[in-house]
Amino acid sequence: MAIPALKLTTVIVAILVWTGGCPAAVPEVDPIAITPSDTPEQILTKSVQVRPHPRQIAWQKRELIAFIHFTVNTFTDKEWGEGTEDPKIFNPTELDARQWARVCKEAGIKLIILTAKHHDGFCLWPSAYTEHSVKNSPWKGGKGDVVAELATACKEAGLELGLYLSPWDRHEKSYGDSPRYNEHFCNQLRELLTNYGPVSEVWFDGACGEGPNGKKQVYDWPKFNAVVRELAPNAVIFNGPDVRWVGNESGFARETEWSVVGVKTLDGLGYSLDAQGKDLGSLDILKQSKYMVWYPAETDVSIRPGWFYHASEDSKVKSVKHLLDIYYSSVGRNSLLLLNLPPDRRGLIHENDAARLAEFGKIIRETFKTNLASASKTTTGADKLIDGKWDTVWSPGQGKTTMVAEFDLGGPKTFNCVMVQEFIPEGQRVEEFSVEAWDGNVYKPIAKGTTIGYKRLLRFDNTTSGKVRLNILKSRAEPKINEFGLFLQPAVEQR
Repeated sequence: MAIPALKLTTVIVAILVWTGGCPAAVPEVDPIAITPSDTPEQILTKSVQVRPHPRQIAWQKRELIAFIHFTVNTFTDKEWGEGTEDPKIFNPTELDARQWARVCKEAGIKLIILTAKHHDGFCLWPSAYTEHSVKNSPWKGGKGDVVAELATACKEAGLELGLYLSPWDRHEKSYGDSPRYNEHFCNQLRELLTNYGPVSEVWFDGACGEGPNGKKQVYDWPKFNAVVRELAPNAVIFNGPDVRWVGNESGFARETEWSVVGVKTLDGLGYSLDAQGKDLGSLDILKQSKYMVWYPAETDVSIRPGWFYHASEDSKVKSVKHLLDIYYSSVGRNSLLLLNLPPDRRGLIHENDAARLAEFGKIIRETFKTNLASASKTTTGADKLIDGKWDTVWSPGQGKTTMVAEFDLGGPKTFNCVMVQEFIPEGQRVEEFSVEAWDGNVYKPIAKGTTIGYKRLLRFDNTTSGKVRLNILKSRAEPKINEFGLFLQPAVEQR
């Protein structure tokens, strides 16, 4: 549940350098430098040269993933543990990781991230580096391993595994003794990445409070990142060089969400940006920056008010309508949705949460199962936008920064959602677009937006028309569009 802890004005992203016992690593995609002599036009031209790494593309294609917050806090009814909890309180007698995986998969979730260790320091695996773990709990006679059970369940269900490991450890005595604790943390990270892989996402919390000795720790981010690159090279690192926090816990990405962002420093220690800033990638921001990097946003939110399970919140699970609003404002705004599903004291995702998630997943499936534009007659070349193939791209040609694509639907169709996607392997380019529907006499606007990125979803009132037009109104270079769709979301009950 690190997000309250991540409410920092600056997120530090480490450059990987040689750090003692860890191997050196070099960013596979170099930042693009901005020089004082660059004109605005040159800066924009450079911005489209910023490209994602394949692991970032794979991450974005997952679209919807799950967070599992589970530890001693589940049994103390707290959000943050203190590190003094007795391991004997951890006893989820009905724990069923296969139930977690089943509930997630049925909702269309692609990956599950588990809080292997939260701030309290209690480990959900029998770590060799601490006694504060499941091995000293009554659960399964001290022989249990939550991480192993989830890894197995994910593999069986065809889901990917992610692991959260909190650098802040309120139990570990070496915390605050920076070199000693950093090695301790790397040892636990190695345990997880060696024994439970493959791991597709490593989630680092930015919290840095005091330890049992009253000291704060200086985290060795380059060293942590290097361990991940060594042992899980295909994993994205959250709050590291791959993925940034969206800046809030409400589940909403920015209306204008750039994956190409500007940073001012890149000096071997890391680069910083204001994760909560309203604008991270406009020309005004880029002109004030020294480098541009591909740094997309992950949007995390809980299905309940809290991150851990509390019985008092059983009646406060988010409505389907609220979850849909979150989905369209995260996945539909060039982000990825990380939805938290906290197991209860039995070790199960509560019936209310599971039922609500199933309803939500059903609406998503019903909405996007049929692209009403897929059989359209189109502007020359625009058929690539409706062929269902992610890697077929339509562009107006070199030097052209606007374009119009018309879709003749072959008769009246009713829809209330539009999807547009950019081919992000060639960068993020579009700054403004609109969609219009033919009313029998003229085209009338039904939706408009700024950035597109990996995916943009816009909703509007039910509209019936036989022709639709996509207008790319402003782009930093010739737009590279790979998907367009029209969809009809069914009505949703207000509960």
